[in-house]
Amino acid sequence: MNIASLLTVAPALTSTMAQADEPAYPLRPITLIVPWPAGGSTDISLRFLAEEAGKRLGQNIIVENRPGAGGSMAMPLLQTARPDGYTLAQMPQPVFHIGHRQKTLWDPIRDTTPIIQISGYTFGVVVPMASPFQSMADILKWGRANPGLLTVGSNGIGTTPHTAMEELMKQQGIGYIHVPYKGTTEQMLAVSSGQLMVGVNSTGFAPYVETNKLRLIATFGERRSKRWPDTPNMKELGLDIVAMSPYGIVGPKGLSPQVVQILHAAFKAAMHEPIHRNEIAKYDQELTYLGPEDYGKFMREAFATEKRALDRLAQLGRSN
Repeated sequence: MNIASLLTVAPALTSTMAQADEPAYPLRPITLIVPWPAGGSTDISLRFLAEEAGKRLGQNIIVENRPGAGGSMAMPLLQTARPDGYTLAQMPQPVFHIGHRQKTLWDPIRDTTPIIQISGYTFGVVVPMASPFQSMADILKWGRANPGLLTVGSNGIGTTPHTAMEELMKQQGIGYIHVPYKGTTEQMLAVSSGQLMVGVNSTGFAPYVETNKLRLIATFGERRSKRWPDTPNMKELGLDIVAMSPYGIVGPKGLSPQVVQILHAAFKAAMHEPIHRNEIAKYDQELTYLGPEDYGKFMREAFATEKRALDRLAQLGRSN
């Protein structure tokens, strides 16, 4: 072989040798950070998802709960994690507006690599079964008559239920007391026991509604919930507010395309498994799949949309 031929072959040979030297992925367990308390609806469904995805990857996916800060506790961990595919996190909607509400060192777009969108939440307003409130009109009427006394709990400051209720109350010119909790279970126990007058959350409230511990007053979706077709949404009640909260799985900034595709394939197969689909169905959730590219586009749009919503909320506050 002459020198010219060697020069032509050398780059391809070097590339092949480099690929052969790259270790297979994954070689050890993967950590999935869930920014909500253990035992809640999100935690349980993601544990099922992680178990099924782990089977396809040939490694365990260990769920690590980091509740608090409105679901944003995973972000600093992702920001400092190595981009090797061994640290992942659930990406909840609140991270897209928390950065607009307060100064953070992390950025939900800059510091993440999108892998897959899984599902989304429906939100609703619940009250204790013994409550005199039978409708949103009752709640709003009482709030106007008793300014600053209505107690409303959410699953954390800056979460979608909190910001949705905040916008609604500012639209209506009603002052109220916001009581944040770290997760759904703790909050629902407070509402059902009568410690709170009103609760706003995702459909983690379903078991409490089904067992007649809570009354579902209204939902925030574009349409009525399939599970509770007799419950009106806010738009039907003449209240101009819609709140949805899709979520997915992301990794740190800089994940290689090869690792992204391996993880995407495993989670895509896992999300369609009956054990996962049946679990999210308990909370009126459906699969809302997006691949890495489309999920990244959605994340960028959500970040921009939340900025516009918070600007509108600030304007409402100044006008009131």
